[in-house]
Amino acid sequence: MNRLCAAMAATLMLSSFSSPSMGEPPEMDMNQIAESYVRLVLSVGEHDADYVDAYYGPTEWREDVRVIPIPDLIAEAEMLLAQLERIGRVTRFDEMGYLRFTYQTKQLQAVRARLQMLEGVRFTFDEEARALYDATPPSFGKEHFRNILARLDKALPAGEPGATIQQRVESYRAGFVIPKEKLDTVFRAAIAECRKRTGKHLVLPEGESFVVEYVTDKPWSAYNWYKGKSHSLIQVNTDLPIFIDRAIDLAAHEGYPGHHVYNALLEKNLAVDRGWMEFSVYPLFSPQSLVAEGSANFGVEVAFPGNERVEFEQAVLFPLAGIDPSSAGEYYRIFGLTGELSYAGNEAARRYLDGEISGEEAAAWLVEFALMSPERAAQRVRFIDRYRSYVINYNLGEDLVRNFIEARGGTPDNPAARWEEFGKLLSSPRLPSGLTEGIPSGR
Repeated sequence: MNRLCAAMAATLMLSSFSSPSMGEPPEMDMNQIAESYVRLVLSVGEHDADYVDAYYGPTEWREDVRVIPIPDLIAEAEMLLAQLERIGRVTRFDEMGYLRFTYQTKQLQAVRARLQMLEGVRFTFDEEARALYDATPPSFGKEHFRNILARLDKALPAGEPGATIQQRVESYRAGFVIPKEKLDTVFRAAIAECRKRTGKHLVLPEGESFVVEYVTDKPWSAYNWYKGKSHSLIQVNTDLPIFIDRAIDLAAHEGYPGHHVYNALLEKNLAVDRGWMEFSVYPLFSPQSLVAEGSANFGVEVAFPGNERVEFEQAVLFPLAGIDPSSAGEYYRIFGLTGELSYAGNEAARRYLDGEISGEEAAAWLVEFALMSPERAAQRVRFIDRYRSYVINYNLGEDLVRNFIEARGGTPDNPAARWEEFGKLLSSPRLPSGLTEGIPSGR
């Protein structure tokens, strides 16, 4: 596109700004706001390479994107929020309409906050979590984690004399590493089971699929890159040993019924069937991510209620990995206790990002209270450096999704209702402030 055309296009995008000389911007409906929101998110991506996690809208919208000054983008976000406020004053919504209205509002508020951060505004960890993810993370003190560690100390094998709990956990888990030459076989078996279970309860878009790649040198353990039209690329990081429990975790979280299904259902049910184009783009640093990560984590419980996970792994995955199946029960009893330490990662991030501790001290905290190996803790600090308060989306997101679904009858003893409510959540524009029943209080 030549410079004149680019300048004209930028002017069209920003033409609705309010100013003393231009007067009030013309009124917009929610579909027009949706298009402007998508174009705005794509423009933010020109300043922030991690921002646009997925886009599958019109090709010409992507081709029209150019670098626009951040202050102008902030002004655009504020103008769109003002338009939404006007709509909210004069419109009587049905349930889905109100969810859409709330979604657009919260997402745009997060766009503005991310732009402010790119301009140099510094939020505290909690302020950033509220501004970007529409949720307030609970805070846990050292005593909370020490109580869990005390219970774990009793459950673990004794180990070498003088070994720390972290060393004993690492020593114990070393026997549950999936050999690299068997990783793909184990992972694909896990995917097949997760897909079979999901397909029994959710109507998946016709032709949906994903490709799996194994990569290295990443700050994350796995990533789903949604490509649109019900297709994903899932990358698994093999920098560090992958334990047997991660096979189901990653297959469900990244695939079925996690990210792949969530994105495919949003695209099919909202972007395509309803024409709500705001769902053709996924800005990573936004409230949508808390629901995405929370539902992906909780999806493991949905797909494998009760003891079904241990039974399946004992019968299928442990033998495929060459690990003694008789050890599965004990492994998951211990693994369940280590899972209770998940919020220790949030506390490390809070202290680190708020300037209370250094990166080295954050890694040491993760070793002590999250029982990570030094290598895994260093990788986690790299993740925090890049994604900051995003860490809350995994554990707080899972808790909020679980409580929301259980409050609607999707309890552990009613797996059919759990699947039904889970499917509704994956197909709706509900965001964190709508999942407020039973927020963890912290202590």
